Amino acid sequence: MIYIFKTSVDTKLKLELATTRINQLLPMVKWNFDLEDCDNILRIDSDTDICDIIIQNGVFECVELN
Repeated sequence: MIYIFKTSVDTKLKLELATTRINQLLPMVKWNFDLEDCDNILRIDSDTDICDIIIQNGVFECVELN
């Protein structure tokens, strides 16, 4: 399933911090940011429900989009 989040990741530094944190939380999951989108979209492809893990990541703010 593809999960889509609006995020606060809008700079290169925030992207580096978010990358490190996502890789720690979800090491075997494919994901990407679209920082050209006005909502700084994060897409995650996962077979398990990862919403709570990402929303409570402690590094960046995000909200799941439906």
